[in-house]
Amino acid sequence: MNQEELDAARNALLEMRRQVLQEANVSLNTYREMGQENLPDISDVSANAANRNVLLNLSENLRRKLRDIDAALERIDQGEYGICASCEEEISPERMRVRPFSRYCIECKTEIEKFGE
Repeated sequence: MNQEELDAARNALLEMRRQVLQEANVSLNTYREMGQENLPDISDVSANAANRNVLLNLSENLRRKLRDIDAALERIDQGEYGICASCEEEISPERMRVRPFSRYCIECKTEIEKFGE
């Protein structure tokens, strides 16, 4: 990748990071608000518990995505961005544009999903 492509990738990743942090903040605030509600009836308690589980799963997904974004930013700094962590071949530019925090080329990712890491 040339410097212009790396700069564009860094900017895209930083924007994604900002959005993930914003979404996580909204989820956290929603979770806190749910804990402060008065829940007089059992169906409300049950619905609230289900909503909390959804928010907890969402926040775990956001943490994972944030970790992936940060790792991609680190790979840019180390000169390893866009290189498959498995086969060490270049990841297609199309894949990197669609999913700029990709660690694997599509072939290796398919194999990993089939057989595990």
